[in-house]
Amino acid sequence: MKNSEDMVKRSVNRRSFLRNGVLAGGAAVAGAGLLSSGKTMLAQENDDARGSLDRGDVAILRFVAAAEIIESDLWQQYAELGGITSDSSTNPYQAAFQVLDSDGLQYITSNTNDEISHATFLNAYLESKGEEPVNLDEFRTLQGSQATGAQNIGRLTNLMHLTVDTSWYIRYRSTTNPDFGATYPQALTITNRTSIPITDADFDNQMHIQAIANTAAFHFGTVEQAGSSLYASLGQKVTHAEVLEITLGIGADEVAHFLEWVDFAGNAVSGPPVTDNGLTFPNFNDPPNPLLQTNLIFPVPCEFIHPKLPHCAVIRPITDKFGGAVAAANGLVGMNLFMGQPKKFFNTLMRMAREADAARRGQI
Repeated sequence: MKNSEDMVKRSVNRRSFLRNGVLAGGAAVAGAGLLSSGKTMLAQENDDARGSLDRGDVAILRFVAAAEIIESDLWQQYAELGGITSDSSTNPYQAAFQVLDSDGLQYITSNTNDEISHATFLNAYLESKGEEPVNLDEFRTLQGSQATGAQNIGRLTNLMHLTVDTSWYIRYRSTTNPDFGATYPQALTITNRTSIPITDADFDNQMHIQAIANTAAFHFGTVEQAGSSLYASLGQKVTHAEVLEITLGIGADEVAHFLEWVDFAGNAVSGPPVTDNGLTFPNFNDPPNPLLQTNLIFPVPCEFIHPKLPHCAVIRPITDKFGGAVAAANGLVGMNLFMGQPKKFFNTLMRMAREADAARRGQI
């Protein structure tokens, strides 16, 4: 946990810049430049590029664009209530994140800015190749938080009834690999919990708001580890070198996010227990357990490629079955992230996921 005065000062000095960046990025996600079917200036300059990508690469890019739009939506909700504010004020939710890390607000804001940049770039790239961008605007109908600080706009995602898969916490501390059939228990059981304050009433009880922030901490890791595996899985299927460059570049940023949230989640279970309405975040260090070690933030070397080869520290899983587009879509659906969305939304998401998984290198 980082508590030095120098780090806090650096975080504060960056607040104004990153706050403006998130607001500008949020407008890009919601605005016509990202989600309309109109051609961008770049596309108009590259009319000769139409059809230059094979169908598999297009399917992969469209699915990850949809995933990044979804991520942008959920991260923007976190940033509005738990990120950096323009006047440097701090609500109890933000204060609870700072208990986990003094730079917590900075990290939330930065992660949000990154996801918005991914979504914006991917749709613009598709348009530059004469392809349709991904448009999910019709599904921005869900009610978000009504706490002070949240925008009163329609959302794609619902953060107020989450079932959070925490098995990744143990997986990355294990020498085994799900691609070889290994399974893992939940580090914590988090079912039907909110990860954001729903109304200002949630600010009133310190233990309650800390539990909400701790839930968010584990949800952060759940989302970003899935993104890490997704790009590693789909990157193996792309045909064009430039599309591989995209999957490698954005995938690496997802890994960077994940490593921060591993540390963040560990801080949520390294001190005095936090209990709220039947949910307890215990001290994972009491008693010590290597599969729950809180300061172990890098992947432990594990089985890779073949079980007889030496163990290697890697992102896992990276196979279609566990890390592909359908697996990622099922993971998002399984956490109740889309509670309230119509059947059309689920059909749209799963169709794009199946098309991405069906891609094969060199397939026209």
